[in-house]
Amino acid sequence: MTSSPADLMRRNLLEVFNEPDPARRAAAIAATYSEDVVWHEPDRILRGRKELERRAEELRAENPDWVFQPVGTASELDDIGHLGFQYGPAGRPAVTGMDIARTEDGVVIELYTIVTEIHQPS
Repeated sequence: MTSSPADLMRRNLLEVFNEPDPARRAAAIAATYSEDVVWHEPDRILRGRKELERRAEELRAENPDWVFQPVGTASELDDIGHLGFQYGPAGRPAVTGMDIARTEDGVVIELYTIVTEIHQPS
């Protein structure tokens, strides 16, 4: 069964970047992204599943109590998927943004993460 772009966006956020278990995260990465996926973050470009997996682990280690939460529902147009997110301590987002992905044959081939706002602590 081929995953839709919207399904891939939900999996990207919840099963990859929210997953604390490295083995489950690695399995989700293998099912979600092409081997040569390209991920554009605001300050870097990563190439390949291994780099994406390493960066996901870094994000978890930097803020182990933070979670990603979807904002709205995942949407799609042809081979493009989109999902807004919040990232921070549960119920107190520190960052908001969106992920946009190009997909092909049921996997993400290119991912763009756009940060739209960084919230100052109150």
